[in-house]
Amino acid sequence: MDYTSTVAVASIVMAAFTTGFGTMGPALAEGKAVSTALTSLAQQPDASATITRTLFVGLAMIESTAIYCFVVSMILIFANPFWNHVIAQAAGN
Repeated sequence: MDYTSTVAVASIVMAAFTTGFGTMGPALAEGKAVSTALTSLAQQPDASATITRTLFVGLAMIESTAIYCFVVSMILIFANPFWNHVIAQAAGN
């Protein structure tokens, strides 16, 4: 396998790992946050507005981590910053 193919395979594999691991953490964190919020709502129903508002802000922050991982994986697949270096190396050979 030549240098160009190695960089392509490495980019695709790293994009898969980034998406895979980058969505597992936020999914577990969102489940834990919702579970804790429901427990809090069951114990103090009169504080539901505050708990719900805080939950939604927290879920948005957690979800942004998954979105950033998705963006990094799309950059690795479609706008790989290493390709210019690979093409320059291939032209030099």
